[in-house]
Amino acid sequence: MTGPRPLVIAVIGAARATAAEMAAAEEVGRLIAGAGAVLVCGGLGGVMAAACHGAQGAGGTTVGILPGNDRAAANDFVGIAVATGMGEARNAVVVGSADAVVAVGGEFGTLSEIALALKAGTPVIGIGTWELARGGVAVDGVVAVAGPGEAVALALELAATAGRSGGSRPSRPTP
Repeated sequence: MTGPRPLVIAVIGAARATAAEMAAAEEVGRLIAGAGAVLVCGGLGGVMAAACHGAQGAGGTTVGILPGNDRAAANDFVGIAVATGMGEARNAVVVGSADAVVAVGGEFGTLSEIALALKAGTPVIGIGTWELARGGVAVDGVVAVAGPGEAVALALELAATAGRSGGSRPSRPTP
């Protein structure tokens, strides 16, 4: 391979998303592709399909890390489908493949991906997603932003400085 590898941004969120979450995810995907980054996700419906649709429409590369063994289960906008047969454990592969993560809404699967990313030191930017607290006290973790433009700009900034060659990840700004 010649030249640097592109940044990889994971987009995570609910398979059953609201219309507003779907619209936000589609814009996130479009912006990721427009920046020349690769979009990785869980490869199924909802936020994942919307983000892939946006990225594909902007000429981007989309990768779906699927829970089952059937690559045909991927949404119609996944360019590269990876069948893992790992079930929900594939969440570790999704976030482990990323330089930064953008969470749009989300259910418990999204929460697991957020936890795995934060444990690995991968920056997580959130649009209307989980807020983290311990003992009723907010903890650093997800950087909450207002919308897709801010989310992708911050994800790209943090990903570019995140020690992609195995170094340490940057500290995340607190919301």
